[in-house]
Amino acid sequence: MTRTVFRGGSVFDGTGADPQPADVAVEDGRIVDVGSGLDGDEAVDLAGRTLLPGLFDCHVHVMFSHVDAWRSANTPFSYRFYEAAANLRATLRTGITSVRDAGGADLGIKQALTDRLVEGPRIQLSLTMLSQTGGHGDEWLVSGVRVPFFPEHPGVPSAIVDGPDEMRRKVRQLHQMGADVVKVATSGGVLSPRDDPRHAHFRPAELDVLVEEATVAGMFVMAHAQGADGIKNAVRAGIRSVEHGIFLDDEGIALMLERGTWLVPTLVAPQGVIDAAAAGVTFSPGVIEKATAVVETHREAVRRAAAAGVRIAMGTDSGVTPHGRNLRELALMAGLGMPPGAVLEATTRSAARLLGVDRDLGTIEPGKLADLVVVDGDAYAFDTLGERIEGVWLEGRRAV
Repeated sequence: MTRTVFRGGSVFDGTGADPQPADVAVEDGRIVDVGSGLDGDEAVDLAGRTLLPGLFDCHVHVMFSHVDAWRSANTPFSYRFYEAAANLRATLRTGITSVRDAGGADLGIKQALTDRLVEGPRIQLSLTMLSQTGGHGDEWLVSGVRVPFFPEHPGVPSAIVDGPDEMRRKVRQLHQMGADVVKVATSGGVLSPRDDPRHAHFRPAELDVLVEEATVAGMFVMAHAQGADGIKNAVRAGIRSVEHGIFLDDEGIALMLERGTWLVPTLVAPQGVIDAAAAGVTFSPGVIEKATAVVETHREAVRRAAAAGVRIAMGTDSGVTPHGRNLRELALMAGLGMPPGAVLEATTRSAARLLGVDRDLGTIEPGKLADLVVVDGDAYAFDTLGERIEGVWLEGRRAV
């Protein structure tokens, strides 16, 4: 059994404490010791570098690479699986070793990663996003056609549900088809043309059934929730995480603190829509206006939530924004006043707790899986962090 020692650099252990000089020993895919002067059969020189736990992105869409609906409509269906392989590699190269896919990826993607047919991060699947008729996931256009972001196919079911009975059946179907987590839209959104992100979607009875069925099946629930009422409905129903949280108000913050609900801000996402429009993507009427209108509201809501002590985990909505540029989110989080250690904790230990994998991942300590990232220089220099990833290890195996 080979013992590898990462030595001569600094270690950010994932707890939020500042990086400190230390060596880390790895055997058989796990961390076995953290200290000074450690010996091993092989050594990785970390002089001038920082060792991080494998990073998390709790909100990605690996099955799409852009938000151009017309382009998607003119692309062969199976092409998106090949794009996913490239997106997964780009994500891993930026130091992200675990992701939660927020819609689009199916069990085949997860199996291909497990079997190493493609290289990429660990993945949790939601398959699709449950939406009421006319909701954020209902891509009905006034022409009568639909161009869905999460098309139905043998690995991904239809996402439109109405009423408690349909909701119960749909959650059971998602579990049957391999979902690790259930995603639901409890408000309208920016990219959907026929709804308002401030409006609450699904009634409490529908959300109660969703959480009940998911809990019995051992699945957490994540809520696309932008409007204040949709956020609060999600929290009251016992949903584990609020995604986006654009119009989060003080009552919602208090509820999240009371219930221990997580916030996954995806601060970079609205700007991604604006950037796509500037690059020439044509959107349905009203989409750009919505994206432009929410940027500052979104940042202020997240700033207040962070200051109040709401639990935060990093997520980007990559797919809406380019894969491989995930770490831009960290600079935005820091820009709202989060201390740099807290930003990295949100991207490591806190994210692992949200996903329920903190027994094995999220920190550098003996017994944890050796998912590790080497960064050249200062790990707190977030503006350039993504450009300075020098190596990525999965269970002690160098993957990048």
